[in-house]
Amino acid sequence: MALDLDSSGSDSGELVTVGRITAVYGVRGWVKIHSYTEPMDNILQFSDWWLQAPSGWEPLQIDAGKLHGKGLVAHIKGVDDRDLAARFCQRDIAVRREQMPELDEGEYYWHQLEGLRVVSRFGGSEHDLGAVVRMMETGANDVMVVRGGADRRERLIPYLPGEYITDIDLDAGVITVDWDPAF
Repeated sequence: MALDLDSSGSDSGELVTVGRITAVYGVRGWVKIHSYTEPMDNILQFSDWWLQAPSGWEPLQIDAGKLHGKGLVAHIKGVDDRDLAARFCQRDIAVRREQMPELDEGEYYWHQLEGLRVVSRFGGSEHDLGAVVRMMETGANDVMVVRGGADRRERLIPYLPGEYITDIDLDAGVITVDWDPAF
């Protein structure tokens, strides 16, 4: 059974990408997982995974998973052969949005921020900077990649609430920032 998704990669917002199967590990059906969760092994707490396929999203069951060195490995239920496991590699892993844990007030998942319009209130004026096209981790802090706006530029804005991020209104779809539009 495949879950048919629209071009944005969601089924009415039901699925959230949380990782990717990158490569096989060993000869008994284990695979390496690149997790987008923090900490990385939180991906193993989700009961039902969906795997990206050409026809949509297909359910996938994992019957074991563990930290291994600096990474994460998992065993695909019913797959005990390296060649069979290879068919699952280089595909995204998603979970249903309702499986995501509730966050505290003022905390947001990246998928909630992506697509929001970014408005800068700087120097007494309001400037439309575009929309968040993606989030990225830099080590020091997360960064919003904002593209569009009147000048069609791409901007990297540090995601630092209280410093550069002054307000996030999910209902209005707007992030307000204190950011020099010339930068």
